[in-house]
Amino acid sequence: MAHEKLSPRQKMIGMMYLVLTAMLALNVSKEAVKAFMRVDKGLTTTVKNYSNKNNLIYAEFTRADAENHTKAGKYKESAFAVKERADEIFDYIQNLKIEIIKTADGADKAVAEKAVIGTDYNIDLIAKYDESNVPSQILVASNETGKGFALKTMINDYRNFLIQTLNENGKNLSAEDALNKSLTAEDGLSEDKQKEPWPNLMFQTMPVVGALALLSRIQVDVRNGETEVINHLYTQIDASSFKFNKLDPIVIPDVNYVTLGSNYNAVVFISATDSTQQPVITVGDQVLPLDEKGKGVYSVRPSSTGSKTWGGIISLRAPDGSVKPYPFSATYTVGEPNVICSPTAMNVMYAGIPNPLDVSVPGFNPNQITIRVVNGSETAERIKNINGENFRGNYFIKPTSASQDVQIIVSTKDANGKVTSYKPYPFRVKKIPKPEGTFANAVSGGTVSKSVALAQTGVYAKLEGFDFNLLYKITGFSIFYSGRMGDVEEFSTSGNLTSKQKEAIGGMTRGQTLIIEKIKAVGPDGLPMELRPIVLKLD
Repeated sequence: MAHEKLSPRQKMIGMMYLVLTAMLALNVSKEAVKAFMRVDKGLTTTVKNYSNKNNLIYAEFTRADAENHTKAGKYKESAFAVKERADEIFDYIQNLKIEIIKTADGADKAVAEKAVIGTDYNIDLIAKYDESNVPSQILVASNETGKGFALKTMINDYRNFLIQTLNENGKNLSAEDALNKSLTAEDGLSEDKQKEPWPNLMFQTMPVVGALALLSRIQVDVRNGETEVINHLYTQIDASSFKFNKLDPIVIPDVNYVTLGSNYNAVVFISATDSTQQPVITVGDQVLPLDEKGKGVYSVRPSSTGSKTWGGIISLRAPDGSVKPYPFSATYTVGEPNVICSPTAMNVMYAGIPNPLDVSVPGFNPNQITIRVVNGSETAERIKNINGENFRGNYFIKPTSASQDVQIIVSTKDANGKVTSYKPYPFRVKKIPKPEGTFANAVSGGTVSKSVALAQTGVYAKLEGFDFNLLYKITGFSIFYSGRMGDVEEFSTSGNLTSKQKEAIGGMTRGQTLIIEKIKAVGPDGLPMELRPIVLKLD
């Protein structure tokens, strides 16, 4: 009749119920039957005890749901669905008992009204307690139209509903077995081995007191089944919750290095762990080793710079035996190892060209740093050194004017979005030095053979000893020499020798002086300039 452990009193009531059923079958005296009214009283008390116990459990569901709806809401909803179904069948049975009593005592309304109080009754005041036709009329009737057949369907449906609820919420095989035994309304065999419907077997020719006791027994089973399932549901609220026996304080700062004027921020919290079991932490195919506190140790050597993302899964076995996976991810930034050395007396930029600049702030990643330029602009142009290689630098600055300093104003943004601007860093601005004009790879004051001179295509500009590989464009020049017929001068409006200039050089003789002058050039800053003349002796 019940799955949970029965008290001695409950066991006694169950035994008396069996004796009562046997005595009723033997048609014992009214006095003996009346004595067993106490059995129904005992069953009724048991039902009330179950109801009170169940109400306490429902109150706990309400409290747990109020504290943590995400965790308990699902189980509270299932529990109250069980309550609704249990109340439905319980009330149906209670109404059957009242109908039987009123029908049996119907001839004496005054007596019937004393025995029935609302939806309850006093079994001691039932006049026709030994009447054996009324229960059959109501519960069996003819052609299987009695209300006992509806009750049979309700019992079986209720049992199936309870088992389904168990299966949908973690399963409980022992509770399921108990429900199958206690809440079963199946047809059977009569004394002459003929198939007999369940209502006939239970209530045919059963006196009122016997029918009431049988119905009370079913109500006990209904409430007991309700208790079985809602107890199981309540245990499921924390069935998969982890139990921890160790607490550790944890401090996680945004950065470990801060500058004067900026904030140091950290998250401080308590970490709960279970020292009786260790987690399994995997990153890809690698299982991380654990330290003495059960913390995974991850180590990797990056092969490239930039932002890196990594992650994995922490697996932990829950109290219900299932393994719970907890994915995690993290990012870090890989930069080039560098040492910052600043030549404080040589903080110079050149006007008109992109000057390479590295900017770093201790404690901040490059993507947290921005700059603002006064008397200049940041440019995407790049410049090469004298070896033809690009200069290193994460910024390239092109000054606007050589008459004032360039100022670099650096700002950083921390993890909380706070922006900090630092004192401007000044750079003196110089003009690019003038290059020297060259002809036939010779500089002023040298010699050149006539054949070599005639083989040249033009005049070029070259800036010796300068770290930047700059290109200059010659926009014009003249050649001049003094011959027997007087001075000869020819002009070009580009960097190339004209045919007349070549003809003039062809008319020179050995020992004469070739002067290339009025050399006009434009540098990478776009400013025009005039270079020094090139004086060469013709060899």
